[in-house]
Amino acid sequence: MNSIKENDFGHGNMSTIILRQALPLTFSSLAALLYNLVDRIFIGHIKDVGFDCLTGIGLTLPFVTIINAFTCLFGQGGSPVFSIARGRGDDGKASRIMHNSFMLLMAGALVLTILSQAFMRPLLYAFGAGDNTYGYAASYLRIYLCGTVLLMFANGMNFYISAQGFAQMAMVTTFAGAGINIILDPIFIFALDLKLEGAAIATVISQAVSAFWVLFFLTGNKPSIRLHPRHIIPDAKICGSTLAMGFTGFIMEITNSASQIVCNRTLRRYGGEDYVGIMTIVNSVRAILGVAVTGITMGAQPVIGYNYGARLNSRVKQGIRTTSLFAFVYTLFVWMLIIIFPSFFISLFSKDREINELAVRYLHIFFMAYVFMSLQYSGQSTFMALGMARRAVIFSIFRKIILVVPLTIILPHFLADPVSGVFWAEPVSNVIGGSASFITMYLTVYRKLSDSRDPAPDKESL
Repeated sequence: MNSIKENDFGHGNMSTIILRQALPLTFSSLAALLYNLVDRIFIGHIKDVGFDCLTGIGLTLPFVTIINAFTCLFGQGGSPVFSIARGRGDDGKASRIMHNSFMLLMAGALVLTILSQAFMRPLLYAFGAGDNTYGYAASYLRIYLCGTVLLMFANGMNFYISAQGFAQMAMVTTFAGAGINIILDPIFIFALDLKLEGAAIATVISQAVSAFWVLFFLTGNKPSIRLHPRHIIPDAKICGSTLAMGFTGFIMEITNSASQIVCNRTLRRYGGEDYVGIMTIVNSVRAILGVAVTGITMGAQPVIGYNYGARLNSRVKQGIRTTSLFAFVYTLFVWMLIIIFPSFFISLFSKDREINELAVRYLHIFFMAYVFMSLQYSGQSTFMALGMARRAVIFSIFRKIILVVPLTIILPHFLADPVSGVFWAEPVSNVIGGSASFITMYLTVYRKLSDSRDPAPDKESL
């Protein structure tokens, strides 16, 4: 009886349901983040070469982001349509969606592994590597890429555990892997003196643990829609819907990768490779502090999508309000933490006093308008939950490509400290992009949702 209530998003208090989904997902997202962040924390404290190694890791982030982009495209892309199908009581279609998503994830992972290994050297230099940092980046990435299949399977299929109402089980996926990574990192990095290679080996092992757990759960008896080889039947229409929905998350990650590349190259031009390392620290701090708001919006998506599929529009509106309020309060809290305790967060990744003092200034600039990111999160997550993929894509491209990338290139020409222009691009884009996303969502979606059981009149076809 309890499991039925947990899986029924159509009844009960929306705030409670969203929190019940969001809290495990937040911890799950934090654990997933620890795969890479724990590496950076330990690597940053390697004697004598820690900061250089950390800079090398920063140069590998576009690769990691691209892998995440394809995981979103093939895995997360199917979960909103999966939730809507469940809300309509069509478990057969939901099963076909999940199995086609699995097929896309495995094929995509193999292709990415082969291409990344083959073109690693020219890509790293294109992403901003120099002769001093290429060796550090390549030694880590060469091993890390061997776990691409494991990573994409674990993260991509984990969406289907959460979308069936098992958010706590989804949390186990990433906590198990992250826990192994935390234990193995100091052993491989310091005790065995493998440094960067040791961090990569620990990460791949931890990804294998997560992948095994996802496979074990989805083939077990608990989920109502289970993974089974005989159900893996290619369906062009479902694959098309999955790619259309996943394109939003894909573009969001790809645009992140593009902005990372432009930032690294611009920083190297105006300040040198040390500033690439500082940006790596700043982005790592943002990743830690952004976990909760990501968990809130991810947790709300299947709840809002389910109620939209069931045509319970008053509950959809309540879910949008709840998500927006939670996101605003949290981002405001994070901004206050950065203002008061910047040195604490920077010291997690570096023990170089001179670098750390320099990084504080840039961290403050970067987070100057962080609260406006709540508007971006709220707007885009609502579009995703309701199947309005094109709108979410538009605002992701608008913020990262139309705003961040040009600002990163242009602002250094107009400031006394050119390097600061790269960091100022973030708050300016937060204000403009976040406001545009939220206002559009409010005017074109929220206000047009009636309190009847009729769906929104401008819903995009899935």
